[in-house]
Amino acid sequence: MPRIVVLGAGFAGLWAALGAARKRDEIGAAAADVEILVVDRNPYHNIRVRNYEVDISEAAIPLAELLDPVGVDHRVAEVRAVDPARQQVSVTTNSGSEVIAYDRLVLTLGSQLARPAIPGLAACGFDVDSYAAAVRLEAHLAALGGQADAEGRATVVIVGAGFTGIEVATEMPGKLEKAGLTGERRIILVDPNPVVGVTLGEQARPIVGEALAALGVETRLNARGTAIDANTVTLNSGEVIPARTVVWCGGMRASPVAQTIDVERDRLGRLHVDQFMRLTGATNIFAAGDVASCVVDGEHATVMSCQFARPMGRFAGNNVVADLLGQPMLALDIDWYVTVLDLGAWGALHTVGWDRQLHASGAAAKATKQIINRQRIYPPRTGVRADILAAAAPTVQKPPAAQR
Repeated sequence: MPRIVVLGAGFAGLWAALGAARKRDEIGAAAADVEILVVDRNPYHNIRVRNYEVDISEAAIPLAELLDPVGVDHRVAEVRAVDPARQQVSVTTNSGSEVIAYDRLVLTLGSQLARPAIPGLAACGFDVDSYAAAVRLEAHLAALGGQADAEGRATVVIVGAGFTGIEVATEMPGKLEKAGLTGERRIILVDPNPVVGVTLGEQARPIVGEALAALGVETRLNARGTAIDANTVTLNSGEVIPARTVVWCGGMRASPVAQTIDVERDRLGRLHVDQFMRLTGATNIFAAGDVASCVVDGEHATVMSCQFARPMGRFAGNNVVADLLGQPMLALDIDWYVTVLDLGAWGALHTVGWDRQLHASGAAAKATKQIINRQRIYPPRTGVRADILAAAAPTVQKPPAAQR
């Protein structure tokens, strides 16, 4: 029986597995005819873009709920390397090292935080890169809420003012309130650039600044963190900030597993794929999501976001089965791009186009963001096979409409 292995169960991986199951069902093959196996370090699918929110209780969905009804197998293991010549994947489980053979591979291991060798970062820093990390941050803040007042107890320093850093900073007042850290508190956003949200564009940046000011978020620009310990953060300016919580949001890199494949990668470590999600320079391998770069409109390459990971996954899943069974493949084309940035209790920011023209802000954009985070990016949770397979069709959703 031929085997399709999907590495990773994030936005691209989950939809690749479901897309493959849909295509298998469409051409009349049974689970006993073509095996689809998902391998991930966790037994759940993380709605990763919600990890910054105050309430993350619905940010993890058991894989069994989504994959079992459609006949997709899944295993918990840490992926170590891919050997394209032998068509094998090396993994580590609780039982030790193993090798998994494949006939077709879909690499969807996503991205991870870039963590430089800053003293104290590994031991004392927090992040929201994964569900486990977000839970750890939540527990840390709750523990601080139960302690006596002390210098830096209610101070949070967020390092990195990209999209994730902005969302963490603007949601942090709500997180502190939930943890019982009321009264005098400080939230400080640090970034090496001269402005917050350097890639947002001239129309959008002032809105972010307005939201930060309204929420009481301080900034330290043209600044870098040089040392972190349990009680302080030191900046390259020499300023030492008393803070018991440091959240690292300092940029993303593709999964290091991509480096085990001897092909060209971009500056973020991403693998190049064509419009069918086939890996350039290797056979029988597809890739999608944050670990892959694809030109989707003849001009622009995908960015690391669920906006691209989900359709890339659907098309990769459809095409890997089609390729295995000699069927025509479908090319992915996405002719729109939006940015919907959460700004906490202030609202949100909604831009359209690659030049990020302002579309909506405040409460209207917030309503759009909540529809995206709580409805649009979720798989069906009915447990009904037909519902799950229908949602995995290789199509591209229309842009989210601005709410009024």
